[in-house]
Amino acid sequence: MATTRWLKELTQGFYSASDDVVELNPSNFNREVLQSDSLWLIEFYAPWCGHCQSLTADWKKTATALKGIVKVGAVDADQHKSLGGQYGVKGFPTIKIFGANKNKPDDYQGARSSQAIVDGALNALRSLVKDRMSGRSGGGGGSKKDVVELTDDNFDRLVLGSDDVWLVEFFAPWCGHCKNLEPEWTAAASAVKEQTKDKVHLGAVDATVHQGLASRYGIRGFPTIKIFKKGEEPEDYQGGRTRSDIIAQALDLFSENAPPPAIYEILNEDVLKKTCEEYQLCVIAVLPHILDTGAAGRNGYLEVMMKMAEKYKKKMWGWLWTEAGAQMDLEASLGIGGFGYPAMAAINARKMKFALLKGSFSETGIHEFLRDLSVGRGSTATVGGGALPKINSVEPWDGKDGELPVEEDYDLSDIDLDDDFGKEEL
Repeated sequence: MATTRWLKELTQGFYSASDDVVELNPSNFNREVLQSDSLWLIEFYAPWCGHCQSLTADWKKTATALKGIVKVGAVDADQHKSLGGQYGVKGFPTIKIFGANKNKPDDYQGARSSQAIVDGALNALRSLVKDRMSGRSGGGGGSKKDVVELTDDNFDRLVLGSDDVWLVEFFAPWCGHCKNLEPEWTAAASAVKEQTKDKVHLGAVDATVHQGLASRYGIRGFPTIKIFKKGEEPEDYQGGRTRSDIIAQALDLFSENAPPPAIYEILNEDVLKKTCEEYQLCVIAVLPHILDTGAAGRNGYLEVMMKMAEKYKKKMWGWLWTEAGAQMDLEASLGIGGFGYPAMAAINARKMKFALLKGSFSETGIHEFLRDLSVGRGSTATVGGGALPKINSVEPWDGKDGELPVEEDYDLSDIDLDDDFGKEEL
């Protein structure tokens, strides 16, 4: 019963209809925020986050104080990961100010009291009004130049010859639905270009002019959107037609196409802290000593980790490894040792909770372990000491087999053992 109540508390939002805080989600975000002329102050939170829970009262107070002046919203970014990912949210709570250009919100960096937040909102509002007075409206519409105009002449070179992902709209100038899509497509193109570091592109083909392309891809209605990935047959885009839908789909495609995350050896405290504090989970393997496995054995374990990092790359987790005995405080804080090596733990540094791999250190065993974690199953414990442990600075593995330490030879020829020990004889 207590577990059920705990899970309910963990998944419930912080705000209700009686609050002045607008609960935002992928269904209403585009309508409420992106298409609005208002200034928005938005908190991205997770129900399990202690700092978020502490902020709740001040956030409600802020919303009431700014009612009718600045809109105040909240996104459960643990539940709606696509929205959090869309705006680069990595920690909780994150507060963003959506001003003139809704595609480029500003981070709120001030104190977390209601007074400080209200002051920050009013300063942002003054800047917005000042920009409008001077004719610099910023606009939330994105830039038309970020939509690549594709033609019979440049299509193969730009799209088919690219390693990147392309979303291509085939349109007709007379088509009403195409006209409705244009501002959404333009706004999405600017946001996607920025958020994927120009690795996912949005293009447009006037199918009435470039009929060869329209014929090649069997275009029969407008607008038709197709997804192009290197070396694969194009597929139909099946998502929604709002900018937030298009951006979410583009970010999913970006994650699928992205290389797997790097796996770092824990060489010092910075490596552990940066990885575990930057990501929701950091997966740590403790591999047997090099003398026990040799280079081939160790590389086999690392290869299993790399396959799992590839499989779960959309989760944006951090991946680390260390050698048995190199980081004893870390092993002790995670209760590693009872299961032998190799061992694996996944740490949530925000909650200071961890889970241990109880199955085999294999693709199947690790997949089952991580799959259970993904859906909230599996037992967890508190990290020993309630904080990340002390980490020793060590030399990186050189990729070679280990060598036994060379013992120093002693020349005993100059020692007269009879003289030394004869006096002790009885």
